[in-house]
Amino acid sequence: MKAARYYAKKDIRIEEVPEPELRPGTVAIDVAWCGICGTDLHEYLDGPIFVPAPGHPHPISGEEAPVIMGHEFSGTITALGEGVTDLEVGQNVVVEPYIIGSDVKIGPGEPYQLSANMNFIGLAGYGGGLSEKIVVERRWVHPIGDIPLDVAALIEPLSVGHHAFVRSGAKAGDVALIGGAGPIGLMLAAVLKAEGLTVYISELSQARKDKARSTGVADVVLDPSEVNVAEAVRELTGGLGVDVAFECTSVNVVLDTLLDAVRPAGVVVNVSIWGHPATVDMQKLVLKEIDLRGTIAYANDHPATIKLVQEGKVNLEPFITARIALDDLITEGFDALINHNETQVKILVHP
Repeated sequence: MKAARYYAKKDIRIEEVPEPELRPGTVAIDVAWCGICGTDLHEYLDGPIFVPAPGHPHPISGEEAPVIMGHEFSGTITALGEGVTDLEVGQNVVVEPYIIGSDVKIGPGEPYQLSANMNFIGLAGYGGGLSEKIVVERRWVHPIGDIPLDVAALIEPLSVGHHAFVRSGAKAGDVALIGGAGPIGLMLAAVLKAEGLTVYISELSQARKDKARSTGVADVVLDPSEVNVAEAVRELTGGLGVDVAFECTSVNVVLDTLLDAVRPAGVVVNVSIWGHPATVDMQKLVLKEIDLRGTIAYANDHPATIKLVQEGKVNLEPFITARIALDDLITEGFDALINHNETQVKILVHP
């Protein structure tokens, strides 16, 4: 089958590889669509980060670069391994793309995203969504009912947004500021609006500002090249600042702005993956008693996220800005997102 394999920084190749084999307890899936994630871009530009470097195999998957990429994907079940009895061939599904030890519990309330050596399918091995087929453990497969397969490829980043919302402790009626209207920032905004929050977004890109407005996920869009975002936020909130802020850019000046814009005793959640160390103005943190939190991926968020889409509380279709073939992954995918992000939000690949 055809697959996109990561070898090293700025070295991703479309190659022919053996099809994965069905094993007991696993599910075989024909991949329909796979999104290109900001994490994939970080691997391409700055990696390897999550990808195990050559000579350093991942302790769970046992794999090292080159690995098949892609972790935001949807598809159709083509076969069920021995012991899998609660799914059916022909069902459309998404995958919660974890690589986690088999002894780790994943039930409700379990923080399995924090388990030792946690990593992701499509980054540290076990195949990936940027290929024609994949075989995954049953526990990571989520049926999606009648959600269209292209839209369903955005369930994974939407679940990242949902988990960030849960981590923030925010509630209906709160006011939130999101730094960055890339795919994760927009997905997060969609979740916050669905949960009853007022949402402000800070963003430079015209296309992403337009997308935040046209989709209705932002009540106010602020351009930091035009206004002082923290001052504008205080004017909008009667001088108080927002209740919660989310960093979705891995840009230090954005983090600084959020620390300024959040109210005393407010919460700042870092959502983005940083390829470099950040600096934090600890005096602001101390004097305002700001709660700075990290969040990674998701934990039991997929069912709630799928329900939001099925109930029509989140419309993902408008966030898809391009659909491309696997052969065009670099030229029309990675290059477009790196060099022309003013025109793109979410690019889907059809393997």
